[in-house]
Formats: sequence, structure tokens, C-alpha cells
Amino acid sequence: MLEREIKLRFESVDAARAAVRASGAAPLRGRRLQEDCILDTRDRMLGERQSVLRVRIEPGRTLLTFKGPLQPSAMKLRPELETDAGDSGILLRILEELGFRVIFRYQKYREEFAKDDAVVAIDETPVGVFVEIEGSDRSIAEITTALGHSPGDYLLDSYRSLYLQHCGERGIAASNMLFTD
Repeated sequence: MLEREIKLRFESVDAARAAVRASGAAPLRGRRLQEDCILDTRDRMLGERQSVLRVRIEPGRTLLTFKGPLQPSAMKLRPELETDAGDSGILLRILEELGFRVIFRYQKYREEFAKDDAVVAIDETPVGVFVEIEGSDRSIAEITTALGHSPGDYLLDSYRSLYLQHCGERGIAASNMLFTD
């Protein structure tokens, strides 16, 4: 399955929420804290392949996701495999036993909406507020316009990359992107 998505930066969660509601998107899932753990081997096997293994933990749910290399596109486009998992602690321990270790953790509060074939997420992160749109080319473009943005505003970076940029611009040491840091 191919994942197609973009992010847009917003000044505040109130501005993002007002724009998303004005676009006609319908509430899908309420605001909740997500913690994502990015894993790799000691020799960075996945990084070398430009791939990502992620465990996402949120209240009542754990997801295991594999993302393959980026494909050429005006949007972020890459193969993605995702499945529900059981106990996040046990899952992380199994992956550890297989040679994977957590190399980066990040948190965000996420609220999701639906419009056409797209999921529109408002993400409150320690480095800013973003709206992430995942869907077809057409839906992403139309929703972007409805949110008052244009393709020139597309952010294709991961939250890890955005965090590293944020830390670099401020001359602070980067570790994990957590609300407690």
C-alpha cells in the first residue's frame, strides 16, 4: 500500500482547528496523546535502506508500521505496511530481541477529521502545530486550498527532521521530541 501525505504548519491549534472545520472535514477521532518510537538496528540497516520501523502507542491502541523508501512525488509518497499490535511493552521487547532498538521517540497530541478520501490530522507537537493530510493527490490538493494554503506550503519532512531542524536553529542539543523535555 502507498501512503501519500503532506504537512502544513499553523500558528496555533485554534487556527488549525478553525481552518479544518471551515474546510468541511468531519470529526473522526478525538484529541489524544500519541507516542511514537522509531527503531533501527545498531548498524542502521533501515536508515541505510531509507526505511522506517515505528511503534505508535496511544490510549487503547498500539500500531506497528513499516515505511519503505520515498518515491519521487510532489507529496510524500512511500510504501507503508501497518497493523494493530497488542501490548506495546511486549512488542518493543520482541523487536529488541530481534536486534532493533529505539533510536528516537516523539510525542504529539493528535485529533483526526475525515474529508472525501482523506484523513486530516491536527498535530500539536513540542516544535509547533501541523495539519497532516493523508489521501489521494486530488483530495490533498483540494483540502490544502480549503485550509488557505498552497502546494508551496507542503512540508514533506518527518517529525524527526522537523525536530532536528528546530534544535539546530536554536543551538540546542537534540534527543527525543517529548513534551517533558
